[in-house]
Amino acid sequence: MIEIDHISKTFGPITAVDDVSFNVAKGEVLGFLGPNGAGKSTTMKMITGFLPPSSGTARVAGFDVRRDPIAVKRRVGYLPEGAPMWPDMTAEAFLAFIARVRGFGGADAETRIATAIRRTQLADVLQQPIETLSKGFKRRLGLAQALLHDPEVLILDEPTDGLDPNQKHEVRELIRSMAGTKAIIISTHILEEVEAVCSRAIIIAAGRIVADETPAGLAARSRRHNGVLLATRTPDKVRAVLKSLPDVAEVTSEGDGRLFAGAKNGASIITQVSTALREADAEIEQITVEQGRLDEVFREITTRQPAHA
Repeated sequence: MIEIDHISKTFGPITAVDDVSFNVAKGEVLGFLGPNGAGKSTTMKMITGFLPPSSGTARVAGFDVRRDPIAVKRRVGYLPEGAPMWPDMTAEAFLAFIARVRGFGGADAETRIATAIRRTQLADVLQQPIETLSKGFKRRLGLAQALLHDPEVLILDEPTDGLDPNQKHEVRELIRSMAGTKAIIISTHILEEVEAVCSRAIIIAAGRIVADETPAGLAARSRRHNGVLLATRTPDKVRAVLKSLPDVAEVTSEGDGRLFAGAKNGASIITQVSTALREADAEIEQITVEQGRLDEVFREITTRQPAHA
């Protein structure tokens, strides 16, 4: 559904996106990650036809963004960062305007607007001027306009920015419900969001792709992957037991009587640890296996690259 083919974008002497290629299939939810200035928003603007590439191209549902920009826009729902809206319009009038721009009228427009309102839970603010809406409701209104024409492709730049925890949960559930029928790209700084809704993650730094894996695959790069976190009242005794085990790479204190045992080369050590602690008659209050931490992997990958100003 989305094909990015050696796309680049320069602004004078600055290269914002540098020879990026990737594809997104129907049914995929791609998390697009990177530090500020990495080129995420610029890439998304080129995919949607809002910025022309300096070189390379992108195709959406087979239509080239250079040759068929209108055909691309018909098939894309786009929520940009800081989505522009007319402040004196009501939320309902804004959605009606978007429906007309998209070519819908009459009962068809009314049905599509009602569906977008229901999906984004905007019913309580429809008659309010946009300038009076909270940041969270403005974000939900931006999401509603992106969904209104039921596009094949969704490009969402920070879709949960400004939402409270309950609203974030609702938006994530909405994205999950649409995942099987669309190709979706989500740019986000919230790594838990990637774990919650994404089937794949790309990390971009200094305009280049530096990782392309499933969230679980990225988490497996973490030094904490398959490590064991324990809570105990006898940390010294437990530490000695853990350090004696052949597949334990490190033992560190996490405070409050908690210890972390890191695994050598990501090996599964839980059986080894549990058996040794039981044989030593160690007092363990809690024991959990860690899957790995995306924030740690993200920092390690992106700090290798010089960021653009």
